[in-house]
Amino acid sequence: MSFRGILLTKNDDVFRAEVTELDEGKLPAGDVTVRIAYSTLNYKDGLAITNRAPVVRSWPMVAGIDAVGTVETSDAPSVRSGEAVVLNGFGVGETHWGGLAERARLKSEWLVKLPEAISPRRAMAIGTAGYTAMLCVMALEDGGVRPGEGEILVTGATGGVGSVAVTLLGKLGYDVAASTGKASEGDWLKRLGARSIVDRATLSAAGKPLQKERWAGVVDSVGSHTLANACAQTRYGGVVAACGLAQGMDFPATVAPFILRGVRLQGVDSVMAPRALRERAWSRLAADLDLEKLDALSREVSLGDAIGAAAELMAGRVRGRIVVDVNR
Repeated sequence: MSFRGILLTKNDDVFRAEVTELDEGKLPAGDVTVRIAYSTLNYKDGLAITNRAPVVRSWPMVAGIDAVGTVETSDAPSVRSGEAVVLNGFGVGETHWGGLAERARLKSEWLVKLPEAISPRRAMAIGTAGYTAMLCVMALEDGGVRPGEGEILVTGATGGVGSVAVTLLGKLGYDVAASTGKASEGDWLKRLGARSIVDRATLSAAGKPLQKERWAGVVDSVGSHTLANACAQTRYGGVVAACGLAQGMDFPATVAPFILRGVRLQGVDSVMAPRALRERAWSRLAADLDLEKLDALSREVSLGDAIGAAAELMAGRVRGRIVVDVNR
């Protein structure tokens, strides 16, 4: 039996990304087979599909680090046939065939049961980006940052992580300052939950090691100078949740914010997070994310249009989330 998917190949340094028919017999090892309903495009997917960075580690590769669908067959007692499940990370789309396809074979320990309150389409409007945003919000909470205690900076606010973080924090009652380089998106970000807009240019250049205290907490998906400046501006005892590197992987900072203000820099990894943490995050998303606003920050494309949408994503022409209907 064959199925469609986005296949990435590289032969003699010639790279191709194409929608093609795939042989089910070539699916990788796993104890669960899932009929996929939707996938999505995250920043990492954009890098892989456009060959902008060495995301793929095994060739050929079916792209897509996310998927949601129905279990067709299962050899695992923890996962039953007919269940709706969601997948984020674990090297899928990098070392193991991924979710931008009509079918996937996966390991049962990678799967989380989809909360009943979240539809499959909305699950991929959330995707790894939104699930990561929830992990960042939980990191702020676990660090003692509470609503009413000061502004929360969200960098890269029109991106996938940023837009969901703004929406979550706004609903939870935080005073959100959304950083963006797209002045035209200010009203859109305020509708999601931001109270103020910060020009990203004020954060993206080299700054002093210690600056005027402003932020009670930060959700950063940008890295580099932006992360360094965010730390330098965080108030005494504040928490900075760092999860991305859109500006760069470097961190041109000093220890001053950490040893003089007790600022906590909390790394957030979504790829290999344990199941208990994933289940907690998805439970919180079901309870705390405004799903109508989620619809407003996402758009849907077909599998055939996903490659072009990935190029738009990497060119900075996308706001919010892209959902991929893999069956059209």
